[in-house]
Amino acid sequence: MSLEKFRINPQKKYIAFNKPYAVLCQFSQPENSNKKTLADFGFPKDVYSVGRLDFDSEGLLILSDDGRLNSRLLLPRSGHERSYYACVENIPSAIQLQKLKAGIVIEGKKTLPAKAKLLTEEPQLPPRPVPIRERKNIPTAWIELKLIEGRNRQVRKITAAVGCPTLRLVRIAIGNLGLFSLNLAPGEWKFLDEQQTLSIFE
Repeated sequence: MSLEKFRINPQKKYIAFNKPYAVLCQFSQPENSNKKTLADFGFPKDVYSVGRLDFDSEGLLILSDDGRLNSRLLLPRSGHERSYYACVENIPSAIQLQKLKAGIVIEGKKTLPAKAKLLTEEPQLPPRPVPIRERKNIPTAWIELKLIEGRNRQVRKITAAVGCPTLRLVRIAIGNLGLFSLNLAPGEWKFLDEQQTLSIFE
């Protein structure tokens, strides 16, 4: 069954944020914690994150006060792609990449098919405040992954399952809304116009 075309509500806010490394994807501060949260970035009142990025992951995050977004974007049957760059230990073989594409059983359930490819060059990304760990005798590589589901720490779990643990993870696009086209440095955010918001669903 096809989903009805999403229509924005002009009374609502739609925001793109380049989430930095080491920021919790929530507004409340956990007890006995001094970790940075979304409350540190001056967002308008009443917006919340649509989906999540882990504390140690970076990149494009959508925030909104439109309650329809969460269920629409996170519904696997919508076939809604999220794209990531992942720096991994070891150089994945064609067989390992095919396993990622076909789906990996994690926690007793197989992930949905994905797109995965090895990048021939390191992507141009801002340096991370805490550099990734490097092991003298273990090479690293960058891969691009496109998923249509968002299980907890899914990218990290599936790359580890094929022998290529993730060292750095950056979400670069949600639908056709690309992080790089927004010109947001880590920690910056902007309101999305109608065209940009709708590109999330393309």
